[in-house]
Amino acid sequence: MSDIAAITDQTPDAVRVLSVQHWTDRLFSFEVERPASFRFRSGEFVMIGLLTEQGKPLLRAYSITTPFWDEKIGFYSIKVADGPLTSRLQHIKPDEFIIMKRKPTGTLVLDALTPASRLFLVSTGTGIAPFASIIRDPETYERFDEIYLLHGCRFADELSYGKSLVAEAKSDMLIGEQATAKLTHLPSTTREPSELTGRPTDLISSGELFDRLNIPALSVGSDRVMICGSMAMNQDMKAICEQAGFNEGANSQPAEFVLEKAFVG
Repeated sequence: MSDIAAITDQTPDAVRVLSVQHWTDRLFSFEVERPASFRFRSGEFVMIGLLTEQGKPLLRAYSITTPFWDEKIGFYSIKVADGPLTSRLQHIKPDEFIIMKRKPTGTLVLDALTPASRLFLVSTGTGIAPFASIIRDPETYERFDEIYLLHGCRFADELSYGKSLVAEAKSDMLIGEQATAKLTHLPSTTREPSELTGRPTDLISSGELFDRLNIPALSVGSDRVMICGSMAMNQDMKAICEQAGFNEGANSQPAEFVLEKAFVG
């Protein structure tokens, strides 16, 4: 029996898959039913996974892509041919089950940031996942006057998910008007030409991003930053923030920037 087939609605922490969408041969997203008792803050992650052939849970941290008010729970994932979890997870279908723990957590939450006027969401690859939740949270638009979503990928087709998210946010009945007025999406590529080419960190450190938008560079007084992507990008962006005088925030001590330290494998 496969690990997917072994999970039923009688399995502890099992949730039913509602939909699956394959964006490229390396990227897919899916949504599951939201348990009635499940509560989370936009930007948090939760442990999800499947049973192994031995019947043991194989779990990894995945950011939740849906906002706190949504009736569904969404995820965005890479496909790794020999990945212990993703090699199997990429084959899930609607009405099958995955395992989802009931205790979300994470540092990419608005509560970990002090007040400011601009919010920069800096991501690479599937690191855009928590920001999918944040850009559909009304509180984001209540707290910030300008929101900039940076998303760097290798190839243009890998930007499709992010573009879909932004379009959905701007047409959303709840926050669409605010998102249209305040949210700026800046997708970029590194391995093929596109409208914007370069790593998000390079675009920021060189000043190209700010010149392109005709806005001031990062400032502790006006800006807050959320970071989620590859370990190298996280470290580089953290260094940029610290060099600009930003302090890293946490749930217990809000500050000027936060980064996610959980990775999907």
